[in-house]
Amino acid sequence: MEQPSSFHPASPILDFCPPSLPARWYTDPAHFQREQREIHARSWIHVGRVADLPPLVLRRIEIAGQNLILVKDDKGVVRCLHNTCRHRGSELCQHTEQKLKSKLITCPYHEWSYDLEGRLVRVPHVPETPGFDKTAHGLFSARVKLWNGFIFVCLADDPPDFASLPDIGADALNNWPMESLVTGHRMTSVLQCNWKVFWENYNECLHCPGIHPTLCDMVPVYGQGVMSASEVPGWTPEAEAVSPLKEGARTWTRNGQPCGPEFPGLSQAQRTAAFTFVTLMPTMYVVAHVDYVRAVTVRPLSAEQTELVAEWLFPAETLAAPGFDLANVVDFAATVIREDGAASEMNQRGLRNARFEHGTLMPQEFDVFNFQQWVRRKLGEPLVTRNTRP
Repeated sequence: MEQPSSFHPASPILDFCPPSLPARWYTDPAHFQREQREIHARSWIHVGRVADLPPLVLRRIEIAGQNLILVKDDKGVVRCLHNTCRHRGSELCQHTEQKLKSKLITCPYHEWSYDLEGRLVRVPHVPETPGFDKTAHGLFSARVKLWNGFIFVCLADDPPDFASLPDIGADALNNWPMESLVTGHRMTSVLQCNWKVFWENYNECLHCPGIHPTLCDMVPVYGQGVMSASEVPGWTPEAEAVSPLKEGARTWTRNGQPCGPEFPGLSQAQRTAAFTFVTLMPTMYVVAHVDYVRAVTVRPLSAEQTELVAEWLFPAETLAAPGFDLANVVDFAATVIREDGAASEMNQRGLRNARFEHGTLMPQEFDVFNFQQWVRRKLGEPLVTRNTRP
């Protein structure tokens, strides 16, 4: 193990080995429900792309166990409503997607009808009743935020400031034409692991040399078990920024070459970096390359099951270009995602061992530590004391 003194003070490398979260937090159904209430029900959750939601169509979604519907009106305004009629609680939308026959949402049980803002407008088959106020019987709603063409929903009445959600800033993707990008491929998988296990795997590269041979070939620094040059002994902030990709590569594709024209608005620093990760905890991360963008959504299903949805986003012209090779783009990252999924499931199986109470983090796992501190903070649990570098 490298001595702490060999790392620059600006390096993110830890100078102590903190304990990890309790093992039961990854397997206990009761604790999972606590996290659903205290983390996911109070956070902004990614639920899809604006461009992929047709107008005047109800789409069922679920957040923290709550049955909800998304709807976009003919002017492009997106709303989220609870999927429960204010009459006797019947489900309003019974299918994954349901096309509206008009601009009204009509309950299939007793035909109460609501406009797309959730206001009750029609109560058929019953006489007017004194004391019954339609304005008091609108559908329950949830907050919606649109960001770079993505739709986010928060169940909390007082949601957190969205601007603080993207880890490197809400403007991090401004140089990419995010809203105009279209979905070229979608991959959905269900992992047999707790949602935190996947995020912890995402937040470190100690596993990269043993798990990701193709990725380490494309990004050589990953082969050293670190995520960036700032984690390598001897690094200083004055070091010249160089591309992390292997010689001759420009992007994450099978052959290392762009799948179409590079985005014209990128800065030189963004081109040199070759890829920009933006993390929006606990719901998704976005990887913006010089030629396309990838988004991965993380959705907890149970204490030991997590759904991943990976989407590859392109300019429409790139997708339509003669000779466009989708497999050249998708296969590279899909392989990495499958490898991460298998590693996460392997980790989950080991966590079930009765003798394992908690683990110990290594200095390179600073972002795992940061994530676990974030979880503790959201749950109101004591934080682990972090030593100060001498």
